Amino acid sequence: MRHQTLLHDKFQESIASVLPITIIVLLLCFTVAPIPNNMLVSFLMGAALLIVGMAFFTLGADTAMTPIGTKVGSCITKSKKVWLIVFVSFLLGIIITISEPDLQVLANQVPNIPNAVLIGAVALGVGVFLVIAMLRILFGISLNILLIGFYIVVFGLAMLVPKNFWAVAFDSGGVTTGPMTVPFIMALGVGVSAIRSDRHAGNDSFGLVALCSIGPILAVLVLGLMYPSEAAYTPVEIPEMENSQEMILLFVHGLPHYAKEVAIALAPIVAFFFLFNTFYIKMPKKPLISISVGLIFTYVGLVLFLTGVNVGFMPVGNYIGNLIGSKSFNWILLPIAMLIGYFIVKAEPAVHVLNKQVEDLTAGSIPARAMELSLSIGVATSLGLAMIRVLTGISVMYFLVPGYVLALGLSFFTPKIFTSIAFDSGGVASGPMTATFLLPFAMGACEAIGGPERIVSDAFGVVAMVAMTPLITIQLLGVEYKFRTRKESEARERVQAKIEAYTDDDIIEL
Repeated sequence: MRHQTLLHDKFQESIASVLPITIIVLLLCFTVAPIPNNMLVSFLMGAALLIVGMAFFTLGADTAMTPIGTKVGSCITKSKKVWLIVFVSFLLGIIITISEPDLQVLANQVPNIPNAVLIGAVALGVGVFLVIAMLRILFGISLNILLIGFYIVVFGLAMLVPKNFWAVAFDSGGVTTGPMTVPFIMALGVGVSAIRSDRHAGNDSFGLVALCSIGPILAVLVLGLMYPSEAAYTPVEIPEMENSQEMILLFVHGLPHYAKEVAIALAPIVAFFFLFNTFYIKMPKKPLISISVGLIFTYVGLVLFLTGVNVGFMPVGNYIGNLIGSKSFNWILLPIAMLIGYFIVKAEPAVHVLNKQVEDLTAGSIPARAMELSLSIGVATSLGLAMIRVLTGISVMYFLVPGYVLALGLSFFTPKIFTSIAFDSGGVASGPMTATFLLPFAMGACEAIGGPERIVSDAFGVVAMVAMTPLITIQLLGVEYKFRTRKESEARERVQAKIEAYTDDDIIEL
């Protein structure tokens, strides 16, 4: 009964998230970017799978991934063995990264680097930085100092790497922190921070995603030194569908593929948890069954979600981008992308997980609605900047360098928890929807405007831009929150001072 009620709520949330972007795409199809009827129906089927998949996934994240992360984090910290915390964190970082579906998509786009090498290097990067993140929580190290130091290293190393690797490297930081990684990592941080008794422990539970996003960037940049090459990208193939039967077959053939992909991805996490539970946690039967059911929900949700997004959304995104990019008034890419960006972040599964955890851990002082609005504005801005790159060919570094300088500068003026949440949000906002709809959209536009040779240099970087702007908007929210709370505090102090100014003789009893 509890699962039924929760599933009903998740369905409502999913419909509210997916419906706006569906309506926007339909409006484009009926106006400036007409598409074949079979592709339109395919898109609508993808949207339906997206709704169902997101509902099941978010339910699974709440009932399985979050409890697993919290239990493991709490258990390894209670042991008070630093070596165990380091080893488990490193191992989990590698496991959950390999399980991230979007990483495979990225690996296929990088030329002359074997997929296994790229995935292994990125997983290693996440493992190392998850260890750093855990040690930061345990020893109370300032997140600001770590972020500034590591991003200096990132941008310094980027100057030594071929330019074609820049966008791909920063994109890797966004796609790695997706629907599998975020719930687990954030819950792991909550579990570890719960052991600390100081008042800053809850705030320090954020920032894990922020640090783990740096690992993949450094990994790809290092590979760029080892595999110097001219980057090339194979554009998205638009499937041929002559009738409804062929369209259905695309989804039927897609389901087993993604079912296998998600099974392989989830298997290491499931195996690790049950082994760890057997030897360390030893949970009672009832919560263990609940987690097992949640894992099934997670599996089903991810299979349906990825099938809907990849089969229904990706080809349509590429096709619409190409159509609009080929028009004489292709400048409308800018407002269209911003409008899509504003609503598409609502369809990212991991965003819902982050917003809920922020609201819960801050006891409602940072409402999920304010987080959602700030993220939507940030992603809309980033998509506008990304389309400027598509239209003009400006290097991604002209946006990333000042953007990160501003974000790191704001960290000195906003409450620390907002900085942690902001840098976490950057990794969360750039999820499957960005990688499989917005990136193909930019690629299609790039191909129409400047040819296929511009795709790698100018279309890639969309994920990086989406990951960057929330760092600024969330921290601006923090500055506004700090200013508002200060004014309220000053108002209370003035009232208290007036009350205290009255003597007993001044008080008249009625």
